[in-house]
Amino acid sequence: MDAYDEGSNARHGPAGQGVPDPRPALPAPPAAAPPAAPPWPEWPEGPEDLSSSGPHPPADDGTGPPVTGPRAEPRTGVAALSLGHRIGVALALAAVAVGVCVHLGMTFLHVAPPNTVSKEHRETIESWIYPEFEQNWKLFAPNPLQQNIAVQVRAEVRTAEGATRTTGWYDLSAQDGRAIDGNLLPSHTQQNELRRAWDFFVSTHDNDNRPVGLRGALAEAYVRRIVALRLDRADAAGPGGVVERVQVRSRTTGVQPPEWSRERISTTPVYRTLSWWHLSEDEARGGVG
Repeated sequence: MDAYDEGSNARHGPAGQGVPDPRPALPAPPAAAPPAAPPWPEWPEGPEDLSSSGPHPPADDGTGPPVTGPRAEPRTGVAALSLGHRIGVALALAAVAVGVCVHLGMTFLHVAPPNTVSKEHRETIESWIYPEFEQNWKLFAPNPLQQNIAVQVRAEVRTAEGATRTTGWYDLSAQDGRAIDGNLLPSHTQQNELRRAWDFFVSTHDNDNRPVGLRGALAEAYVRRIVALRLDRADAAGPGGVVERVQVRSRTTGVQPPEWSRERISTTPVYRTLSWWHLSEDEARGGVG
């Protein structure tokens, strides 16, 4: 029988008659690919987009796909402390600030001129300052006045008919005060001329109004010229009249303490009245020599 007969079930291979030929090896199945990570939306790049709504990638715990994007910066300084420690730091800073303010206030009251507050709390201030913080200097010199001093003048006038009359008191300080009140740019004359002239006179005269030293006569002439000029502006002599003599005085009253203070001062005015001064012809024409 023919080996290639269709009716034969046997196949003859190189191994011999009656042995089937080996089948070719099948290819190995492909290895299973890992599941692809689900697509995530684009991660914001700027810090201003971190609070935007929408899904966020999971935290990188090492079990999932790597997470890309900016990481939060580690906290430093006081912000790195716990809540309890931050409260403690805030309280310490507040205590230091209060202590500094109290010390500066006590030192200011100690070196400042005597006033209502320093007199009221003198023992407390001294117990704080002495001995560690003792100061041997003063903040202001000279001490600010706690009095109101008004310079006033009156004149003896010879009228056109030859009679003599005496005017009332002109409050020159009150005139300057009215000129300054409400004036955004008051003149130096309105602010200081009369006040400085009277201070000059007081510092160069004794309590009996007698000049002390060579500058006393100069101070007297200065005040006399000023009051003569003011009387001329006020037309104190009247039509045809002439100012022959002037008399100057000061009226001093204490400044009232605040209502909460227990300090009490006298409200009775104290006057310092000078003698009559004769005016020269030039001074009688308005103080111009």
